[in-house]
Amino acid sequence: MAEVYTVKVEEARLETVEKPSAGPVYRCIYARDGLMELPSHFESPSDFFRDTTKRCPSNPMLGRRQKTDLKAGPYEWMTYQEAYDASIRIGSAMKSRGVNPGDRCGIYGSNCPEWILAMEACNSYAVTYVPLYDTLGPNAVEFIINHAEVSMAFVQDSKIPSVLSCLGRCSNLKTIVSFGNVLSGEKREAEELGVSCFSWEEFLQLGDLDSDIPLKKKTDICTIMYTSGTTGEPKGVIIKNEAFMAQVLSIDQMLELTDKAGTEDDVYFSFLPLAHVYDQIMETYWVYKGSSIGFWQGDVRFLMEDVQVLKPTIFCGVPRIYDRVYANSNDSKLGYMEKGLPQDKAAPLFDKLVFDKIKQALGGRVRLLLSGAAPLARHVEEFLRVTFGATMLQGYGLTESCGGCLTAISNVFSMMGTIGVPTTTIEARLESVPEMGYDALSTEARGEICLRGNTLFSGYHKRQDLTEEVLVDGWFHTGDIGEWQPNGAMKIIDRKKNIFKLSQGEYVAVENIENKYLQCPLITSIWVYGNSFESFLVAVVVPERKALEDWAVKNNYTDDFKSVYENPKARKYILDELNSTGQKHQLRGFEMLKAVHLEPIPFDMERDLITPTFKLKRPQLLKHYKDCIDQLYKEAKA
Repeated sequence: MAEVYTVKVEEARLETVEKPSAGPVYRCIYARDGLMELPSHFESPSDFFRDTTKRCPSNPMLGRRQKTDLKAGPYEWMTYQEAYDASIRIGSAMKSRGVNPGDRCGIYGSNCPEWILAMEACNSYAVTYVPLYDTLGPNAVEFIINHAEVSMAFVQDSKIPSVLSCLGRCSNLKTIVSFGNVLSGEKREAEELGVSCFSWEEFLQLGDLDSDIPLKKKTDICTIMYTSGTTGEPKGVIIKNEAFMAQVLSIDQMLELTDKAGTEDDVYFSFLPLAHVYDQIMETYWVYKGSSIGFWQGDVRFLMEDVQVLKPTIFCGVPRIYDRVYANSNDSKLGYMEKGLPQDKAAPLFDKLVFDKIKQALGGRVRLLLSGAAPLARHVEEFLRVTFGATMLQGYGLTESCGGCLTAISNVFSMMGTIGVPTTTIEARLESVPEMGYDALSTEARGEICLRGNTLFSGYHKRQDLTEEVLVDGWFHTGDIGEWQPNGAMKIIDRKKNIFKLSQGEYVAVENIENKYLQCPLITSIWVYGNSFESFLVAVVVPERKALEDWAVKNNYTDDFKSVYENPKARKYILDELNSTGQKHQLRGFEMLKAVHLEPIPFDMERDLITPTFKLKRPQLLKHYKDCIDQLYKEAKA
């Protein structure tokens, strides 16, 4: 009998006229006697920073590479004491500009020491920080500034022009502080609109270290974080101090119990956007432990170089990054792990020879790999565990759950390919979705993942209507469809919204189908489309470039490579391969593809086709590929 990592704490609920049935409520085994509560002496995340600075003032905290003549040098570090003093000065300068506790302050730019110092200044002075980011669409920054009534913003030098361009329509914003310098022209432009603009150094000079720091409460709003969602305007997710801090402490508890907690010797590589909750929580955790945080330069071309210079011990990524690191490799270490040997004991000989080279890709010192934001393919997860000899943890979370709410447990091989069990602050249950055929009470329990606990958001800013749609009787409805596994772990199998009906009345759960087609090694992305006036599915596919190159060589195709994508035989080759993958995964007849369009350019945020966490934006894809789709339907019928 396999070990089970959850405990039932409440019985299932039967269907009523108003509500569908819901399965039992589960907690992870580490919280069987109750969810982790926030210790009473903590009031604000700034307590973590203050306590660490007292404990290890001279530890390196924030590092960046200094650029000289186009070349980046080694990492240079700011200690905890230096960083703490700078954040107190910044907070005091904010106060001198009339920013009071409870007011809202924007932070806009790539990850860098100034981002963290601005966030910590807001925490210390009980100001709610609001991350601004432009990947939510062209008018998102202006929308957020107005919707959250942001009165002051810290802005990366290169983003200042875009903030200036919307100043005329943002009446609340009175102060802009650059992460670096400000051009005199920019200062003038701002002042003409009644807004003061400061360089970082000028603003530091406005503050001092003796100003009174306001009292803070657990119930204060820490941050309002706007999330994209795949439709509609951005929603402002309200997160209070207590939820933010409980999340940080639950990471510590989970690592302590299952692997190894963070230490002052750990080094974290910061490149996932700080505008998202995932990285804010992670960086606050490493601050809590007194670890060092090294920042990337903000340029994808130098990402791998930055990692190799920093040599982090902790690497937090998203599947897209890990897919890059992945290179075909099957070996016997996996066999040993399946027999239950932990990573570091399985085939040490292989480690030395084959894997050292792969480990060096992330600097050679990584002990913990974390993945979130989207499901990681099982074969990639297996490969990473084996080659890095590091703990690999996959988790699941949303902005509304303050980041990770389910997480895999390290060295439990049977959790591979799942998102694991609820963290120590969260309870989970499945709710039936009858219209999709998911039953939370059947022996193979499937349904919408619902969460309750101490790390949930407190509603959407100024949108009580949207809040009431997803928060019902204390349960947050995630919109993701999950399936409990025999060991207590959860697996995501679908999305509640992405369902449509074909003309013959068959329901299609499109995300589920796309995940099956993605197992085809010839493609990197796929968007499957069906419309209720047609009886079959078509797709836009981004093929692996190498797969098409190989096809061209094999078929003596000598025309310009671009035209391979339009070649009917190449399209048929990819279509046939996709459908044979579909058959292997037991897709039904109406779930098979009748025609595909081959797209050379990966779906990207520049064209607004995916969200910052790489989820497909279906309405936008349809708009973008409308002519293409019409053509595919025409062809398939002919």
